[in-house]
Amino acid sequence: MTRTNIPGTSPYEPIIGFSRAVRLGNHIYVSGTGPVGAEDASPAEQTRVALNIIKAALEKAGASFEHVYRTRMFLSRVENWEEIGRAHGEVFGKILPAATMVVAPLLNPKWHVEIEADAYIPEVCATADFLTALDKHRLPIRYHWGGTSRCLPKTWFQR
Repeated sequence: MTRTNIPGTSPYEPIIGFSRAVRLGNHIYVSGTGPVGAEDASPAEQTRVALNIIKAALEKAGASFEHVYRTRMFLSRVENWEEIGRAHGEVFGKILPAATMVVAPLLNPKWHVEIEADAYIPEVCATADFLTALDKHRLPIRYHWGGTSRCLPKTWFQR
């Protein structure tokens, strides 16, 4: 299984020694993501900032929010749960990943929230006829046929 580390821009990454995200095969694990640069913002706005950082990491890994199946929200104060939850729902209200909220002290005392996300990029099952059609029409798509399986990771198809 191939491992790819996805760096971010957090000033804490080199100090602590972590990647913004790690992709293992089709699985993507996004590290705890705080609202770096939005320390004085509201809990909802900090949530949006953290989610935008997560979005960028997912995109670098070849995924999107729709691939997220689990989030964990760490809140500095229980009183902010609804505001943070509503901002989380702006992104995930239709996707509905498994989600957890935990109240805990955060790395930066001005942070109201820190968020982790796990994602999975599904495979595309292709028939031999489909692959033959791609070749016949010389479509600008590269594919990799691995072993005897007809299921290929979606990212193996590139335009």
